[in-house]
Amino acid sequence: MSYCLNPNCNNPNNIPDAVSCQACGWPLLLRDRYRSSRILGRGGFATTFLAVDEGLPGHPTCVIKQLRPVLNAAHILEMSRELFQREAATLGKIGNHPQLPRLLDYFEIEQDFYLIQEYVSGSTLQQEVRRSGQFDEPMVKEVLREVLPILTYLHDQQVIHRDIKPANIIRRSIDKKLVLIDFGAVKDQVNQAAANNPENTTLTSFAVGTPGFAPPEQMAMRPVYASDVYSLGITCIYLLTGKSPKDLNYSQATGELNWREHVRLSPRFQRIIEKMLEVSLRDRYQSAREVAQALADSQDPSFSGGSISAPPSNSAVRSSIGQAGARPAQAPNRPSSSFTPRTPSRMGAQDPTSESFSKISARRPPARPKGAGGLNPSDSLASGRKSSLKLTAQSLQQSFAQGKRDFSGCDLSNLSLPRCQLSGAIFHEAQLQNSDLRGADLNGANLGKASLVGVNLRNAKLQEAYLSFSDLEGADLRGADLSNAYLSNANLRGTNLCGANLMGATLTESQLSLAHLNWTTILPNGRRAKGLW
Repeated sequence: MSYCLNPNCNNPNNIPDAVSCQACGWPLLLRDRYRSSRILGRGGFATTFLAVDEGLPGHPTCVIKQLRPVLNAAHILEMSRELFQREAATLGKIGNHPQLPRLLDYFEIEQDFYLIQEYVSGSTLQQEVRRSGQFDEPMVKEVLREVLPILTYLHDQQVIHRDIKPANIIRRSIDKKLVLIDFGAVKDQVNQAAANNPENTTLTSFAVGTPGFAPPEQMAMRPVYASDVYSLGITCIYLLTGKSPKDLNYSQATGELNWREHVRLSPRFQRIIEKMLEVSLRDRYQSAREVAQALADSQDPSFSGGSISAPPSNSAVRSSIGQAGARPAQAPNRPSSSFTPRTPSRMGAQDPTSESFSKISARRPPARPKGAGGLNPSDSLASGRKSSLKLTAQSLQQSFAQGKRDFSGCDLSNLSLPRCQLSGAIFHEAQLQNSDLRGADLNGANLGKASLVGVNLRNAKLQEAYLSFSDLEGADLRGADLSNAYLSNANLRGTNLCGANLMGATLTESQLSLAHLNWTTILPNGRRAKGLW
C-alpha cells in the first residue's frame, strides 16, 4: 500500500504502485524514491512513516519523519523546525554507533521538512512489558548494561538525549540488541562553562521530554547529562512495575516518586536505582559511567545470582511469546554485555545545583487489607504467580485499580465487564469464555493462550494486544479495534470480525478464512474485506 504524506488528505490509502494520491493528487514517491506505506507514530512536532527506498536495489525499508507540529502557531512551528534540524544534525554526527539509528537523508520540499533514517525492526521495551509483564531484577540490570554504554557515547559527543523512556528503546529483531531511538528532543552543543559552574546548569529555550520521565531540572529548561540518568532510572521503574510515572504517587515533601512499595529488589541494586532517581542533582549519579561503575562494583553473589527473581508465570509468559520480541530472563545463547569504565576525553560532568531535598525512608508501608473478593497485595495474584482463582467482576476491577496487572491463569468466565478499563493487563492462559467485555479497553493486554470462546468483545479496544494461541472460537469481535494486534496461531473459527479493524495485525489468510468477515472489516493490509483477502 502507498500512504499519502499530505497532512490534509482525507483518504491517504492508495494502491501499492500508484504514482499520485487518488484523493488529493499529491505525489506518492518522495524525492522520486521514498514510498510510504503506513504511519508508525505521531509526536508533538513530527509524524513517522514506514517506507521503502525504491532508489536502491531490493527496496530496503526505511523511516520517513515528516515535520508536522500538532499546533500551527508561529512559535510552535519555529520550535519544531529547530528541534527537527537539531535531530538531523545529531543523527548525522552520532550515526556510526551500532546501537543508534543511521541518518540516510534530510531535505526540504516546498517548506516541508523530511528526515530519512534507518528502520529498526523489533519491539520496544514498552511493548515487551505490555505483552509479557514486568521485568525481574536480572533483566533490568541487563538493560542497564546495554543502554549505559550508549548514553556514555552520546554524552562524550556532548549530546543529551532528553527523552529516555521504554517506548524509545527497541530490542532489534535481528540480533536482540537494544537500540536507542527518537532524537527529536536531543540537546547538543552543551555549554561547558555553564555546566561546570556549581550555580548553574545548561539553559535551553524550551522544555522538552516526557513528563514523569524527565527530571525537574530538565522541565525547568536546564538539562544536564545526569538528566538522562534520571530518565533511565524511571525507565527501570517502569520495567519493574509495569506502571508509568503518572500511575505512581509522589512524595509532596521531597518530590520523589514513591516506587519502593511496588518492587522487590536486592539492597545493593535498590541503592543504585535510588541514586539514579535523586531529585537533587547534588545526590544523583553525575554520568552514565558512574552508574556503570556502581553496577560493576556490585558484582558479587548477591548481585548476580542471589537477587530476587521474577514470579514463575512471568518467565512462562516470556518463554511462550519469545517470537514476538520478548526473551527469557536468562538467555544462554546471549552473553552478557560488559562495560569497562575509561578515562574520558570529554567528561562534560555536571556540577549540581544548590537545591537539596531530604531523602524519604525506604521502609515499606504496612500491607493493605484485603479488598473485594479476598485479594491481597501479598497473595499469589499480586505477585504474578499463575493462579486458578475464580474472580468476580468487582474483585477483578478493584484489583486492577489497586495496581494489579497479572491475572494469568485466573478463572474469569461468565463475567459482566462492559466498558471496563483493563489496558495492559496480563490474562495469559486465563479462562474468559462467555464473558461480556463489550467496549472494554484491553489495549496492549496479554491474552496469549487465553480461552475466549464465546466472549463478547464487540467494539472493544485491542490495539497491540497479544492474542497468540488464544481460542476465539465463536467470539463476537464486531467493531473491535485490533490494529497492530498479534494473533499468530489464534483460533478464529466462527469468530465474528464484521466491522473489526485489523490494520497491521499479525495473522494469516488461513486464519481469516475461518472467521466471519464483511465489507466493513479492515484487513491487515488496510483494504476492505471482500469475502477472503
